[in-house]
Amino acid sequence: QVQLVESGGGLVQAGGSLRLSCVASGMIFSITHMGWYRQAPGKQRERVATITPGGSASYADSVKGRFSISRDNGKNTVYLQMNSLKPEDTAVYYCNGGRMFFDSWGQGTQVTVDS
Repeated sequence: QVQLVESGGGLVQAGGSLRLSCVASGMIFSITHMGWYRQAPGKQRERVATITPGGSASYADSVKGRFSISRDNGKNTVYLQMNSLKPEDTAVYYCNGGRMFFDSWGQGTQVTVDS
């Protein structure tokens, strides 16, 4: 059973930074493409960033240059460093597989950016 536990969200002012963490279990993390996704009220869940097992990253245009995804395969953890946050980044952030989704999503972590 895959478990995904996100943390690190919070309330920040526009222009601020947060670092999200996702601890994964129930899969071979080191060979799993991972990603961060977000969902704001009234909007579809969208891909924010993905990272290959070896650390190659891809980003949504909306966050490119501001966010950075990374991973620590020894800790089964994927991170999302979010800088220059904007109110439109406000959403619940989730991690999951970067190529295919696992059935079980985590609780997500709320990111709220105050204008």
